[in-house]
Amino acid sequence: MCGIVGYIGTHKARPILINGLLKLEYRGYDSAGISTIENGKISCLKNKGRVKELENMNGVSSLEGTVGIAHTRWATHGKPSSTNAHPHLDNSKTFSVVHNGIIENYNELRNFLTSAGYKFFSETDTEVIPNLVHYYYTKEDENTPDKFAHAVRKATLDLKGSYAIEVLCSLEPDKIIVARKDSPLVIGINENEKYIASDIPAILEYTNNIYILNDGDLAKLTKNNIVFYDTSFNVINKSPEIISWDAKAADKNGYDDFMLKEIYEQPTAIRETIGTRLVSGKKCDFSDLNISKEYLSGISNIYIVACGTAMHAGLAVKPIFERLISVPVTVDIASEFRYRDPLIDEKTLIICISQSGETADTLAALKNAKSMGCKTIAVSNVIGSSITREADFTIYTHAGPEIAVASTKAYTSQITILSLLAIHFAEVLELDENEMLQNLKDEILELPSKASIALENTDLIKSFAKKIYKEKDLFFIGRGTDYAAAMEASLKLKEISYIHSDAYQSGELKHGPIALIEDNVTVIGIITDRRLVEKSVSNLQEVITRGAKTLIVTNQNLDKKIFPNIVTIPQVHPLLSPVISIIPLQLLSYYVSKEKGLDVDKPRNLAKSVTVE
Repeated sequence: MCGIVGYIGTHKARPILINGLLKLEYRGYDSAGISTIENGKISCLKNKGRVKELENMNGVSSLEGTVGIAHTRWATHGKPSSTNAHPHLDNSKTFSVVHNGIIENYNELRNFLTSAGYKFFSETDTEVIPNLVHYYYTKEDENTPDKFAHAVRKATLDLKGSYAIEVLCSLEPDKIIVARKDSPLVIGINENEKYIASDIPAILEYTNNIYILNDGDLAKLTKNNIVFYDTSFNVINKSPEIISWDAKAADKNGYDDFMLKEIYEQPTAIRETIGTRLVSGKKCDFSDLNISKEYLSGISNIYIVACGTAMHAGLAVKPIFERLISVPVTVDIASEFRYRDPLIDEKTLIICISQSGETADTLAALKNAKSMGCKTIAVSNVIGSSITREADFTIYTHAGPEIAVASTKAYTSQITILSLLAIHFAEVLELDENEMLQNLKDEILELPSKASIALENTDLIKSFAKKIYKEKDLFFIGRGTDYAAAMEASLKLKEISYIHSDAYQSGELKHGPIALIEDNVTVIGIITDRRLVEKSVSNLQEVITRGAKTLIVTNQNLDKKIFPNIVTIPQVHPLLSPVISIIPLQLLSYYVSKEKGLDVDKPRNLAKSVTVE
């Protein structure tokens, strides 16, 4: 969740570090800090609050050093405060450290270091790291080559949990040491300049030549060179990847907010995700997966494991997998998966979805599934992310950088790529569904243009947002795949407007929730399956008779005398409808939040990449 930036080169580090932190604000944070080497000594400035407040602190503008590290913190151990903010120093102020992740054995390490004479000033787990590095540094022989890197490696071997760290040393001011385990870290390179970040957008405007660190990697950076080490401190070779994202993709491009920009980018994101996977008149191309007919014929069930919006994408595609390949699909919340002893084995296929590829719960679930003999497929938007490296197979969406905390284009891209995967499985199995498969493929190719149409008429959505933005409770209902969309719409409203909302299957209203319906309560219905129109209309009439006001998102012909607020979307196959039906409801959440004057892109208490459990 926290953000890491580092720089070593020929320019002043301060503006590069501050700019990188600003690029990472979407990750969510409560404090920020910066350390640079100034005349052979470490300067450390940090503050509770936003990056702009850090930038305006006394002393920050005078930082001249060309080596530095910086951090935005989201509190885990210890309340938000300037003392708990990163970077943290050792007692001698020789080492400065920023850290993403959680050190699970920090109490044990703290006790050890305390007995060795070290004192602690913060409530954080991170503060053990610089002191541990100092402890090992003082134990090294003066003539030890790479003494600084050796000390960091020995310190990381004592750490249990997850970490991505950057370390400065005033005694070796021309180096930065970095290491990672279960938390992301990348290094960008230019001639005589090196950039470090927890996420690629922070450094993309400076370079697109990126090294992606694997678990257990440690690297020693100077302005002219990088040396990579494995867990045994052996030098290893790594090659950089060329990232094709345009740096401007992380800018707002004239939109008021990143979320609005990303909602409107969905036609492009869907089109890019389809890419060459599907060409008119041909079978879906997932040849890179190398999953055989023999294997697919032998699986007994599929688990789709994810969190939040990604989990809702799993719910949206569950019906298309079951309909096309007749294999039962369980959609499981990743944070619960490994603690409930799931009934899985080598005949279970696990599909893990994570936009960032760094979601800690999903990564842990994937590792657990692999240990039980399951084959695993990762679905991610981030090349080289942790989940993609752990999985047996990987499928990438191509939504581009998603900056707003509340996911939009990643969700519709996930549904798109997984729908294509379901069709691919059916084609590999050579099931007698050719006509249906062709219809679905034709419709998927039309999704980008239909998404564009769904974005055209927003007047009703804006006016309805003005009517409901002061409300405390709302309800979303739908049947079949419309219920999956209702769940995601409800989550979006909660995330960015802080209005309580619930989603229910329409038929469940009479089994309890209808007791909550009274005058002027808002119920938002989704109706996209013609087979279920009559039932869905009946359910909505039940709430209207009890005084509710309604908004309907539909591609069916409904009576406007009964339903005065109808948002019409393009016709689409019910198995694909969540891609289109969610779009006006994303916009509704956005405009409700704007009416309330809230920070749409950075909702309270939330972070983009949930890299801790």
